[in-house]
Amino acid sequence: MTASTENGVARSRPVRPAAPTPRAPQRGATAAAAIHRELRGQIVSLARKPGEPISEKQIAQAYGVSRTPVREAVLKLADEGLIEVFPQSGTFVARIPLDALPEATEIRKALERTTVRLAASNASRSQIARLRACVERQHELSAARDEEGFHQADEDFHALIAEAAGYPGFWTITQQVKVQVDRCRRLTLPVPGHIGKVIGEHEAILESIAAHDEASAVAALEAHLEGLRVTIHDLRHAAPQFFTGAAGPD
Repeated sequence: MTASTENGVARSRPVRPAAPTPRAPQRGATAAAAIHRELRGQIVSLARKPGEPISEKQIAQAYGVSRTPVREAVLKLADEGLIEVFPQSGTFVARIPLDALPEATEIRKALERTTVRLAASNASRSQIARLRACVERQHELSAARDEEGFHQADEDFHALIAEAAGYPGFWTITQQVKVQVDRCRRLTLPVPGHIGKVIGEHEAILESIAAHDEASAVAALEAHLEGLRVTIHDLRHAAPQFFTGAAGPD
């Protein structure tokens, strides 16, 4: 699929085939966990787009298992708000709930304010060097137009901040909170100039941490997260088919 734009915002993006790769038969909790992990990754990455039907039969056949572990995985994803099950209609990838985004963004901001402040206070020279290397990697991935690789490097950058803060578990909690926001972030990657803007924001955060300037690091982080909020505002108009609910007044 070729991406088109409206006001600089991508309406859609190329996606890889969504079907899971067939593998050796598994049983019980192991199979359910593996299926959950792969389906979750496909949904968050938009390889399976919002509104797309989910065939439990096809997934079971691909894994060589009964439908029981597939059903377990689907129900867990439904609890996470990533799948919707309609008894008379079928099972579908959930649309992105606009109503949930402001709260998730504020929770993430609260958690990351703490980690970036502590990172600015506590980061060692080697931890700062790892953050620099991560940003350099982002430049390389941007030049290669590797959106998937860039997304992972973006995640790595924030994880490294939590590690430098001395509280890596904060990032684990943040990842759980921001799953719907991540789906929006995937939509932003094809937007012209967006990845370069994000890298610039990461560099501002990095330099504040390197200078051990807590106030500047917090301000740079808040500007970074606010930029995502503005982009989501544009996306919901450019690709309304991917969203449900309302995120407040324009």
